[in-house]
Amino acid sequence: MAYRDAVRSVTPADGPRRRLPAWAVAEGPFGIRLFDVGIVALVIVAIEINVITGSGPGAVPLDLRAYLVGALLAMPILFRHRWPFQVMLACAALIFFYYIFARRDISPAPVFFVPLYDATVAGYLVWAVSIAAGFMLTGLVVVEMSTGQGLASLFSEFLSQIVILALAVTVGKVVRSRRALAAETAIRLRLAEEERTAEAARVVAEERLRIARELHDTVAHSMATITVQASSALHLLDSDSPAPRLRTALTAIRETSKEALTEMRSVLGQLRRAEPGDHHVAGDAGQAGLARLEALRDAVTAAGAPVTVTVEGDRQPLSAEADHSAYRILQESLTNVLRHAGPGAAAHVCLRYQPEALTITVTDDGPACGNGAAEGGVVPASSVLAGGHGIDGMRERAASVGGELTAGPLPEGGFQVTATLPVPAPGESS
Repeated sequence: MAYRDAVRSVTPADGPRRRLPAWAVAEGPFGIRLFDVGIVALVIVAIEINVITGSGPGAVPLDLRAYLVGALLAMPILFRHRWPFQVMLACAALIFFYYIFARRDISPAPVFFVPLYDATVAGYLVWAVSIAAGFMLTGLVVVEMSTGQGLASLFSEFLSQIVILALAVTVGKVVRSRRALAAETAIRLRLAEEERTAEAARVVAEERLRIARELHDTVAHSMATITVQASSALHLLDSDSPAPRLRTALTAIRETSKEALTEMRSVLGQLRRAEPGDHHVAGDAGQAGLARLEALRDAVTAAGAPVTVTVEGDRQPLSAEADHSAYRILQESLTNVLRHAGPGAAAHVCLRYQPEALTITVTDDGPACGNGAAEGGVVPASSVLAGGHGIDGMRERAASVGGELTAGPLPEGGFQVTATLPVPAPGESS
């Protein structure tokens, strides 16, 4: 069914372009192409040979008029590219009047070969066969009546013309079928590509849902349990308890876990709703930005790692994605200080605003590489992070907004993370 539809709908423009120079197929006035002018010239040569050799009862004299009228028969072919069906009808009308008013015994094959081919390629097969058969049958009848030749003799005389006209129709039919097959193949390839894309999108969507379910069933549940347990412990502590540091720690645990649970639910919702390929954290990027740095500093300080923050230069607005990435880089860097820099380590955050970039530096004063394991069993941050994904994740966040990030131990001890994020120029959307 698809093949038949393609055959019905295909036109010369649907098929592959002929491999001809651009100057040959460029259209001039009235859609005439130089390539078609060359074809017309060849057809005129064939017609004029027939005019020279043609004779018989009632033939006009072989003079300039005979040559000009013969050449006129091929003129409609100049417009074959734009109006193939009309050209075939025009050639049929011209040769019909030629045989009546200015006849020399010429074959219609040179006149009809190209128009029949073009009309068949354009889908007018029945018309092409009918016109060719009509002229051949009429010629056989007229010649038989005027000369009295037998049908067998006439048929042998007309055989070459019949073969030429049949060849024109057959070649046109083959070319049209090949173009239809090429069009159908292109459609099928496009549909197959669309199906592959849809299948890939479906697989990605299913994987996102699976990840969302796993996160909800494991991490989100654990975070909710931590929040409930911390709240219960605070409730059991008497307000006059001599353990203020314990209360402070439990309060920080509760608030941090509640905040993490809220953010995780936002991310889970985004995983379930976002289209595959959408890497923006919609609904979360607007919340988690540098405006929350003070709360992050207080939480990390309460957890045991004092944090100081300095700002250099005039504050400038960042894009939503860059603001979100900056906060996450700071969050990951300070979390690593808590996890790996050792007890009593402090961190310093520096935000340096420049006209075209924001430079974020997070430095801790933990033990130097190679000394941590020997002094108190503290594993240096650099050695732990080298086997994980924290630094890689921060680099990816920076790169996603057009920035860059470096991280490594300091010679005098400690660890430093430096990220450079672009600042949008004035007038750009943020």
